[in-house]
Amino acid sequence: MTKQKIVIKVTMNNEKFRSKAMTIVVGVSGVEGATIEGDSKDELEVTGEGVDSVRLTSLLRKKFGHAELVSVGDVGKPEEKKDEEIVTWPYTYSVPHYPVYQIRNSYQYEDPSCSIM
Repeated sequence: MTKQKIVIKVTMNNEKFRSKAMTIVVGVSGVEGATIEGDSKDELEVTGEGVDSVRLTSLLRKKFGHAELVSVGDVGKPEEKKDEEIVTWPYTYSVPHYPVYQIRNSYQYEDPSCSIM
């Protein structure tokens, strides 16, 4: 396995929450290092091998209420940002409202005294 880098955005308002988040992150198996990044110090950058990023994010959600998995990638490779053109569809689509008819089976209306049915 190769080393991977996981970035998770977590709402951490003060130093106490940052400490609790770091304790949760380093307790997960496979984590080799973790740092707090971002402009408002709300992103956890985790490096390690075989780290389950979904499990790590859900553990942080249980404690903090909101955690967003931003990116998962290999450590050795820089992330490439692709310039993709966003195409928007100018029309809205709505489902037509047709009447719904109930299909009845003919055997439901037979004589109820029949012993075969």
